[in-house]
Amino acid sequence: MYYNKLVRDKIPEIIRSKGQTPLTHIADAAEYWQKLKGKLQEKIDEFKKDENIEELADILEVLDAIIDYKKFDKNEVLNVKEKKALERGAFKDKIILDEA
Repeated sequence: MYYNKLVRDKIPEIIRSKGQTPLTHIADAAEYWQKLKGKLQEKIDEFKKDENIEELADILEVLDAIIDYKKFDKNEVLNVKEKKALERGAFKDKIILDEA
């Protein structure tokens, strides 16, 4: 079966343990960035469909990989998140804007 998608690091090992031979390659920076964005969308779509904790954890894993790839400081990301929440609020009040 042909995949051409970013997979978790241990997936080739898991495939080999089942007696199969995976064909893989290491992505260059440009391909990795494109595949990370694609993986994020894939995991968001899966969460929208299944709404379970496993899919949410997958989204967090991809976000961590993006933070690493973009060389963002995770604490800085969290600080920006907090600053935006203080300035503009979060999503806890369930407000729907109908018109403005």
